[in-house]
Amino acid sequence: MQGVKGTKGKKGTRTRRRTTLVVALALIAGLGATAPVHADDPAYPFRDPALTVDARVADLLSRLTLDEKISLLHQYEPAIPRLGIQSFRTGTEALHGVAWLGRATVFPQAIGLASTWDPALMERVGSAVGDEARGFQQQRPAGWGLNLWAPVVNLLRDPRWGRNEEGYSEDPYLTGSISTAYATGLTGGDPDHLKTAPTIKHFLANNNEVQRDTTSSELRPRVLKEYDEQAFKPAIAADAATGVMSSYNLVNGRPNTASPLLDDTVRTWTSRDLLNVTDAFAPGNLTGSQQYFATQAEADAAALTAGIDSFTDNDTDSAPTTNAIKSALSTGLLKESDVDTAAGHILDIRVRLGEFDPGGGRYGAIDASVIDSPAHRELAREAAAESAVLLKNDGTLPLRKSAGAAVVGPLADTVYTDWYSGTPPYAVTPRQGIAAKLGTPVASSEGVDRIALKDTATGKYVTAGTDETGAPLKETADSGTSAQFDVFDWGSGVVTLRSAANGKYVGYNWSNFVNDQAQPNGWFVQQQFKLERQDDGTYLLRYAGYETGESWWSNPVYLGPTDAAGTLGLVTKDAAAHYTKDVVRSGIDDAVAAVRGKDTAVVVVGSMPAINGREAHDRTDLGLAPAQEALVKAVRAANPRTVVVVENSYPTTLGALQQQVPALLWTSHAGQETGNALADLLYGDANPAGRLTQTWYESAADLPSILDYDIIKSGRTYQYFKGRALYPFGYGLSYTTFRYGALKQVPGGYELNVTNTGSRTGAEVVQLYVHQRTSRDTQPLKQLKSFDRVTLRPGETRTVRLKLRASDLAHWDVTRSKWVVETGTYDVMAGSSSTDIRARAAWQVKGETIPPRNLSTPTRAENFDDYSGIALVDESKASGTAVSATADGAWLEFADTRLGSGVSRFTARLAGSPGTAEIHLGSPTGRLIGTAHISGTSSPYDYTTVNATLSGTAKGRTDVYLVLSQGVRMSTFSLR
Repeated sequence: MQGVKGTKGKKGTRTRRRTTLVVALALIAGLGATAPVHADDPAYPFRDPALTVDARVADLLSRLTLDEKISLLHQYEPAIPRLGIQSFRTGTEALHGVAWLGRATVFPQAIGLASTWDPALMERVGSAVGDEARGFQQQRPAGWGLNLWAPVVNLLRDPRWGRNEEGYSEDPYLTGSISTAYATGLTGGDPDHLKTAPTIKHFLANNNEVQRDTTSSELRPRVLKEYDEQAFKPAIAADAATGVMSSYNLVNGRPNTASPLLDDTVRTWTSRDLLNVTDAFAPGNLTGSQQYFATQAEADAAALTAGIDSFTDNDTDSAPTTNAIKSALSTGLLKESDVDTAAGHILDIRVRLGEFDPGGGRYGAIDASVIDSPAHRELAREAAAESAVLLKNDGTLPLRKSAGAAVVGPLADTVYTDWYSGTPPYAVTPRQGIAAKLGTPVASSEGVDRIALKDTATGKYVTAGTDETGAPLKETADSGTSAQFDVFDWGSGVVTLRSAANGKYVGYNWSNFVNDQAQPNGWFVQQQFKLERQDDGTYLLRYAGYETGESWWSNPVYLGPTDAAGTLGLVTKDAAAHYTKDVVRSGIDDAVAAVRGKDTAVVVVGSMPAINGREAHDRTDLGLAPAQEALVKAVRAANPRTVVVVENSYPTTLGALQQQVPALLWTSHAGQETGNALADLLYGDANPAGRLTQTWYESAADLPSILDYDIIKSGRTYQYFKGRALYPFGYGLSYTTFRYGALKQVPGGYELNVTNTGSRTGAEVVQLYVHQRTSRDTQPLKQLKSFDRVTLRPGETRTVRLKLRASDLAHWDVTRSKWVVETGTYDVMAGSSSTDIRARAAWQVKGETIPPRNLSTPTRAENFDDYSGIALVDESKASGTAVSATADGAWLEFADTRLGSGVSRFTARLAGSPGTAEIHLGSPTGRLIGTAHISGTSSPYDYTTVNATLSGTAKGRTDVYLVLSQGVRMSTFSLR
């Protein structure tokens, strides 16, 4: 059982408590006796499950040498044979199934799982994944470990984020609910006896891939407290997650690898020990791309004291990390107690995982038989069906099983995996699923052009290998199947080429272009090309693998013959071969032929997860690829009963297609059971009940820069977006209908009756939103506060109770740096989406009134109400946030300030460039009452106190504006 809790948020508490326990344990266990204790002797207290976790950790810490404790701080923790301790590794990927260890159950992508709005299902999925992680433990394959790096809880505030597929929602409440459920399943639900140890990632505000290691996410206090932190807090506070991974990016100018929030905030959310880890190679960024510290010793010491426990750096080579820690100890940057604290956090998790218990503890007997079990296969199918969202239906769906159908489209007969997918033991494609449902083969076509590329200079064709392993592409006289390629359009001009000779994709292997890949894959995704049309009608074949976008890439990017045998290689543009693109088979014609005369045409379009955005690569648009859009239009013209399945990982701007087709169904890349689940949905054996977890915008033009993190000022996400959405947050249709009764307040929340008024059993996701009518501060248009997914039979009515407390209405008061519930009227709204509100109530809440600002005491400049031309920056490398003017005339507003009978002196802590800080009343160009001057400081962290005498009469209640010169930094100020 767990020992007595220490004071929350005090990282040294457990270390001090363990020091006391070591003395007691030495007396109890007779540790000073002359007889040796063997490594497997139960006399070692750390191996005694009857003792508290704290006691066991303290005992083990007392037995380790300093070098052994330091060795625990790297991702690859070595064995300690003298104590019988095996090696340990942090970081097994388990985003939607165990990844990279071998064949394992692959569930829908995280964005799909969240679209179920079903925490109970999420916990079951998490439990299955945790079981399979334990199953791999018996085999201990390379990369094995019970510290799982999942789930990802970064908020999906921008759908262009390349890793959108990894997250859950743009809403922190929904994200917290889903992540807590999944992590609870992973742990087994008992924090003292962990099935696995989930680490949530990536802390904090990591929602862009462009320059992800050098860009700074600027979070004003309200966005930090009300939005970004709220995604991470629930799973930690529920003891469902056992730590966080720090992200690559900076927040307010400081790298998250060394963020004090890791200790000062995250560890206050629970009284249990957490194991915080860095992202891969992030410690090296501190001295590399970020240039934040001069030496690795300084960098690692800063990270350790900020709250990092385990360093993920230099792959399996722990020497750079351990050497840096030892150097930091020898120079006084670290104390041994700092190492003890981090090592204690790590050992706490290992004890709770049962590593030192007889037989491996509660979950030690789980073996490989659970991997891809029949129960997990069925669960994967259930999750895939629950996660799909019906976007439009004019009555076409569900389809009749007695009718004929054709299944066409580039995703009609494939199941793609993503970067963090496991290896599925099997995969059911949409065509296979529908054929199995109907019990008969169905007509099908991928709807992609098959082409041949002929060099206009030589008359030879680009040809590929014909066997399973393919061969380097070369130009030959062969114009047969080996010279034919299927062209898949993924948008932005990027295509993939699949050889007709062996069904494998063409990719670059750093030497040649070979048709040897089952799917586009790899870190650099070297199967990407562009066919660039020239003015004379010919085409240049351009290589567009991801490495070509790296700064170190210096090779040319065009293809042409490079030897006497005609082998294709990279050449300069002026040496590139000019090809005619001969269409051997029209994809559109083939698809139209397949659907003509059929009762229904099912078109499956969407994305390729390795290409349409992924880790390190954001999207630049949200539309369907042009060739896919043309395919849908042609099929719709040939068969009016066209159902479109959009299979991708992000909101899509569907343009005119949304109006033109009679039925639209969205699904993520849903794993091994994709085809069976789609067939269940399309033919009515499952009723769609997924709901969107993000706003689907009509156009990317509705979005500001992907680097703009201020959702309040930029009007981002459903909470603040005032435009018209293509599909709103929470949206999703059903094959049945639901009636909502009146919303009634009850103890602990609200309740209402919901009735299934249709003829089919179905699930409704009842969503509860609130809106604060009046406030000192800008408030969300509405905010999700509760939801419940309920399944009802035809005609059935159920009373749905939705939790809501007055404390749930709090927002962050920047005038006093505290949570506050304001007195006022709050709209409470229940509905089936954020815009489809079916029941309303008004709640008169007695809270408090935020008083006027008092600027007479030092006020942090970051606690402004509004701003222009301001960047949020690091006050020092260790802690604090300051503001910096990015242009002359930058300003900060401090609204509703009480100046009393008058103020006469302005005092501020400034740093940076020479310049001024002006004090204006009423507006940035309002009455000027004083100017403070700074002559400049040698370092942006070298603050100096400046003063200004205020002229005229500045009194009463007004808005105060501080106007800064470019390059001036301000940490605090006061008006007296």
